[in-house]
Amino acid sequence: MSKQIKPHEKISDLLSSISSPARVQILLAIGTGEVCVCHLESLLGLRQAYISQQLMTLRKKKIISSRRDGKYIYYRLVEPKVLDIVHAASQMTGISEEALIIQDHSNCECPNCSQEESSFLPLGNVTTS
Repeated sequence: MSKQIKPHEKISDLLSSISSPARVQILLAIGTGEVCVCHLESLLGLRQAYISQQLMTLRKKKIISSRRDGKYIYYRLVEPKVLDIVHAASQMTGISEEALIIQDHSNCECPNCSQEESSFLPLGNVTTS
Protein backbone atom coordinates (compact mmCIF):
# COMPACT_ATOMS: atom_id res chain seq x y z
CA MET A 1 0.00 0.00 0.00
CA SER A 2 1.61 3.26 -1.10
CA LYS A 3 1.29 6.36 1.02
CA GLN A 4 0.09 9.52 -0.70
CA ILE A 5 2.43 12.47 -0.10
CA LYS A 6 0.53 15.47 1.25
CA PRO A 7 1.05 18.91 -0.33
CA HIS A 8 2.60 20.41 2.82
CA GLU A 9 5.05 17.48 2.96
CA LYS A 10 6.14 18.08 -0.65
CA ILE A 11 6.73 21.78 0.06
CA SER A 12 8.67 20.95 3.22
CA ASP A 13 10.78 18.41 1.31
CA LEU A 14 11.70 21.00 -1.33
CA LEU A 15 12.61 23.61 1.29
CA SER A 16 14.67 21.05 3.22
CA SER A 17 16.49 20.10 0.03
CA ILE A 18 17.69 23.65 -0.56
CA SER A 19 18.16 24.67 3.08
CA SER A 20 21.92 24.06 3.23
CA PRO A 21 23.97 27.26 2.78
CA ALA A 22 26.23 25.40 0.34
CA ARG A 23 23.23 24.33 -1.74
CA VAL A 24 21.94 27.90 -1.82
CA GLN A 25 25.39 28.99 -3.05
CA ILE A 26 25.30 26.29 -5.73
CA LEU A 27 21.82 27.28 -6.89
CA LEU A 28 22.88 30.92 -7.15
CA ALA A 29 26.08 29.96 -8.97
CA ILE A 30 24.16 27.88 -11.49
CA GLY A 31 21.51 30.57 -11.93
CA THR A 32 19.64 30.26 -15.21
CA GLY A 33 22.65 28.82 -17.05
CA GLU A 34 24.84 25.83 -16.42
CA VAL A 35 28.18 25.32 -14.71
CA CYS A 36 30.69 22.53 -14.24
CA VAL A 37 32.04 21.19 -10.96
CA CYS A 38 35.44 22.79 -11.56
CA HIS A 39 33.71 26.17 -11.92
CA LEU A 40 31.76 25.67 -8.69
CA GLU A 41 34.93 24.62 -6.88
CA SER A 42 36.81 27.70 -8.05
CA LEU A 43 33.87 30.04 -7.58
CA LEU A 44 32.79 28.89 -4.13
CA GLY A 45 36.17 27.97 -2.68
CA LEU A 46 34.83 24.65 -1.44
CA ARG A 47 36.36 21.19 -1.81
CA GLN A 48 35.30 19.24 -4.90
CA ALA A 49 34.18 16.27 -2.78
CA TYR A 50 31.92 18.48 -0.65
CA ILE A 51 30.42 20.14 -3.73
CA SER A 52 29.79 16.72 -5.27
CA GLN A 53 27.90 15.63 -2.13
CA GLN A 54 25.69 18.70 -2.35
CA LEU A 55 25.14 18.20 -6.08
CA MET A 56 24.15 14.58 -5.44
CA THR A 57 21.47 15.70 -2.99
CA LEU A 58 20.14 18.28 -5.44
CA ARG A 59 20.13 15.68 -8.25
CA LYS A 60 18.30 13.09 -6.13
CA LYS A 61 15.61 15.67 -5.40
CA LYS A 62 15.42 16.52 -9.12
CA ILE A 63 16.32 20.15 -8.49
CA ILE A 64 19.29 20.00 -10.87
CA SER A 65 20.22 17.88 -13.87
CA SER A 66 23.57 17.14 -15.43
CA ARG A 67 25.09 16.50 -18.82
CA ARG A 68 28.56 15.27 -19.77
CA ASP A 69 30.66 16.94 -22.45
CA GLY A 70 33.99 15.15 -22.72
CA LYS A 71 35.68 15.26 -19.35
CA TYR A 72 33.36 17.97 -17.99
CA ILE A 73 29.98 17.53 -16.31
CA TYR A 74 27.67 20.53 -16.47
CA TYR A 75 24.80 21.20 -14.09
CA ARG A 76 21.63 23.22 -14.61
CA LEU A 77 18.42 23.82 -12.71
CA VAL A 78 15.56 21.54 -13.73
CA GLU A 79 13.11 24.28 -12.78
CA PRO A 80 14.66 27.77 -12.63
CA LYS A 81 11.67 28.92 -10.53
CA VAL A 82 13.55 27.50 -7.53
CA LEU A 83 15.60 30.72 -7.73
CA ASP A 84 12.39 32.64 -7.00
CA ILE A 85 12.31 30.93 -3.61
CA VAL A 86 15.90 31.99 -2.91
CA HIS A 87 15.24 35.55 -4.06
CA ALA A 88 12.04 35.75 -1.97
CA ALA A 89 14.02 34.57 1.06
CA SER A 90 16.65 37.23 0.38
CA GLN A 91 13.96 39.92 0.30
CA MET A 92 12.38 38.60 3.50
CA THR A 93 15.75 38.78 5.26
CA GLY A 94 16.56 42.26 3.97
CA ILE A 95 19.21 41.15 1.47
CA SER A 96 19.16 43.07 -1.81
CA GLU A 97 19.14 41.35 -5.18
CA GLU A 98 22.38 43.15 -5.99
CA ALA A 99 24.06 41.44 -3.04
CA LEU A 100 23.48 38.12 -4.82
CA ILE A 101 25.22 39.14 -8.05
CA ILE A 102 28.90 40.00 -8.48
CA GLN A 103 31.50 39.57 -11.18
CA ASP A 104 32.79 36.05 -11.59
CA HIS A 105 36.54 35.91 -11.14
CA SER A 106 36.88 32.15 -10.88
CA ASN A 107 39.90 30.34 -12.26
CA CYS A 108 37.90 27.69 -14.09
CA GLU A 109 39.33 27.02 -17.52
CA CYS A 110 36.69 24.71 -19.00
CA PRO A 111 35.31 25.79 -22.38
CA ASN A 112 31.84 26.65 -21.07
CA CYS A 113 32.97 28.66 -18.04
CA SER A 114 35.54 30.71 -19.91
CA GLN A 115 32.70 32.21 -22.00
CA GLU A 116 30.72 33.55 -19.04
CA GLU A 117 31.22 37.10 -17.80
CA SER A 118 29.28 37.13 -14.54
CA SER A 119 27.42 34.79 -12.26
CA PHE A 120 25.43 34.71 -9.04
CA LEU A 121 27.74 34.37 -6.08
CA PRO A 122 27.14 33.33 -2.50
CA LEU A 123 26.49 35.53 0.46
CA GLY A 124 29.45 35.02 2.75
CA ASN A 125 31.39 31.84 3.29
CA VAL A 126 30.07 28.38 3.94
CA THR A 127 31.84 26.19 6.41
CA THR A 128 31.79 22.45 6.01
CA SER A 129 31.20 20.35 9.07
